[in-house]
Amino acid sequence: MAEASTRRRRSGGRAGNATRRGTTIIDQMPWNPPINTDRPIEPLTEEGIQAIHDGAMRILEEIGVEFLNPEAVEVLKGSGGCTVDGENVRMGRDFVMEMVGKAPSEFTITPRNPERAITIGGKHLNFGNVSSPPSYWDMEIGKKVTGTREMCANLLKLSQYFNCIHFVGGYPVEPQDIHASIRHLDVLYDKLTLTDKVAHAYCLGKERVEDVMEMVRIAGGHSDEEFEAGPKMYSNINSTSPLKHDFPMLDGWMRLARRNQGLVVTPFTLAGAMAPVTMAGAVAQSLAEGLCAIVLAQIIRPGAACAIGTFTSNVDMKSGAPAFGTPEYMRATQMTGQMARFYGLPMRASGVCAANVPDGQAMWETSNSLWSAVQSGAHMVYHAAGWLEGGLIASPEKFVMDCEILQHIQRYMDPMITATGTDDIALDAIREVGNQGHFFGIQHTQDRYTTAFYQPYLSDWRNFEAWEAAGGIWTAQRAHQTFQDIIGGFEAPPIDEAIREELADFVARRKEEGGAPTDF
Repeated sequence: MAEASTRRRRSGGRAGNATRRGTTIIDQMPWNPPINTDRPIEPLTEEGIQAIHDGAMRILEEIGVEFLNPEAVEVLKGSGGCTVDGENVRMGRDFVMEMVGKAPSEFTITPRNPERAITIGGKHLNFGNVSSPPSYWDMEIGKKVTGTREMCANLLKLSQYFNCIHFVGGYPVEPQDIHASIRHLDVLYDKLTLTDKVAHAYCLGKERVEDVMEMVRIAGGHSDEEFEAGPKMYSNINSTSPLKHDFPMLDGWMRLARRNQGLVVTPFTLAGAMAPVTMAGAVAQSLAEGLCAIVLAQIIRPGAACAIGTFTSNVDMKSGAPAFGTPEYMRATQMTGQMARFYGLPMRASGVCAANVPDGQAMWETSNSLWSAVQSGAHMVYHAAGWLEGGLIASPEKFVMDCEILQHIQRYMDPMITATGTDDIALDAIREVGNQGHFFGIQHTQDRYTTAFYQPYLSDWRNFEAWEAAGGIWTAQRAHQTFQDIIGGFEAPPIDEAIREELADFVARRKEEGGAPTDF
């Protein structure tokens, strides 16, 4: 009770970890993954839900999905519920619903630090860092460049530092100065030593998945049995829209299912390009592509922890370029949220934009996408901080700016804001002030002024003259300085030295063995 009371008192914003460097203070809200207290927005009528469900089922029954993995095809063929013609697999709706019904509606992923465990499902809301861009941009470099291990490590440090980041996705930027055959080893070593949050494995061939599972097991100090007792990590796979699942992702998906790790399937369906131009058609196709992968996981391990993702947006019909944070994107996310609840599955969404630099476009598109994730009832929000250029660029300034939005969401969900006790209604305070004076100096205000309202770490609330006198520093410039301050004062979370050495030895041995093949 005392801990919960402390959390409520500190939730106004000026609380949690603080780093002081010179005269700069970076202060943030505490680790406290939000509970979504709002009813989700549901744009579909009951008839609309049934129409999209019927569309998804007819895709699976009549058209089928290509499974470009012979082992997956054999598993599905042996299930007794699928019709297989070469690589094309069709499945009846009763079978699909039976298998999907075996997946839990909620599950927990526990990283090496159990205090950083996250729950996927229910009303839980978890945000993750940007994942997988090949390029990097920051204000000091001033141009788009290919990612390096140092850049990747710095973004991992931001991911650890910010309490509003709850899980660490794939490479925050692809470190292309490390050979692809061993890249996963070095990045996972950095991830498991620079952070203590939930980690991710890429489903890109047997070796990468097996290596990452072993490294996560080592980092947690688990036996094989303890590792498989419940999810300690997760992976996300994408279908190859339209209506295909490729070999390496299915391979990793099956390996993770067998070992009881977290599974997220997210079709990447751009309406007008890889899916129908209508959002209902794009959502139906996306659901079909996702549900059939969940069926495969449940055949392999009934009860496997699965979530269904949405990455349904539209393209610019003038250029063919993907667009993000659009009204269509928001509605597709909300529609998928309704359908995920219909199927009883946890849901993944994303924080995305098409902007090339951390400017106004970047922030309104990202804000649209993040709030649509909240409105949809999503449980896991990928790319919530640091994403630019449709996922091709990672930016530390954008990361810092996005975390301000994430803190807004966390504060917005704080039940203290909507409390209605006697002190909250404040009749005595209103009586004391009456129709004269103001509320600044009364005791009711003095007792609460430090926690009453959200206090930003990045926004500048001074008037123009004061802002100009202080140097007229724009938001992205302030974000760059914040990034530098965090990196300059970063302290990695503790890890047992014997575990660190075991991880290093594993990485060294696997490098000697050649790592992972680079062709699939």
